[in-house]
Amino acid sequence: MDIQLTDTSGAVSLSDAVFSAGYNEALIHQVVVSQLAAARAGTKAQKNRSQVSGGGAKPWKQKGGGRARAGTIRSPIWRSGGVAFAARPRDFSKKVNRKMYRGALRSIFSELHRKGRLLALDALELDAPKTKAFLDFLARHNLGENVLIISETANGNAYLGARNLAGITVIDVQALDPVLLLRHEKVAVDRAALEKINEWLS
Repeated sequence: MDIQLTDTSGAVSLSDAVFSAGYNEALIHQVVVSQLAAARAGTKAQKNRSQVSGGGAKPWKQKGGGRARAGTIRSPIWRSGGVAFAARPRDFSKKVNRKMYRGALRSIFSELHRKGRLLALDALELDAPKTKAFLDFLARHNLGENVLIISETANGNAYLGARNLAGITVIDVQALDPVLLLRHEKVAVDRAALEKINEWLS
């Protein structure tokens, strides 16, 4: 199949297996959940009764004082005591194998292409790292205000020019992410990045 470039009369030939695959919603959901879960820090922690300092001696004798029995001042029911079910650092990541991950990306790219949300650029070139220059670039290619732009290599001018614009994300092809693909209304990819994606997912 061919994808027409937006800024020239040419086109890029791409694999049907990558850009005309069926839409597998269950697979995409599983990969996205895995991606979001892996981004969670999972670093919260609290101290249980064995980790709170002090409490080695029994506060008062067992009988005769008229008070409730107590064995330690670090009991969870005491002020400054340990937490009964203390939070522990944990890993939220869910395993997704390489075949599933690439299958989800193929499905997403194919659906973007079917809905006209995937745009091909000849090249991503900005002369200066200016927001105004980047806005002119967006208007020239009719990209809108919610777009993910993918280039083959990191483009410093484009990244700096887009940094102050809400809804605009500029990444290189190495940082390709299914969550980013789904979050944006349009996805614009330069020719070199398209060819690399086509080779990687074929």
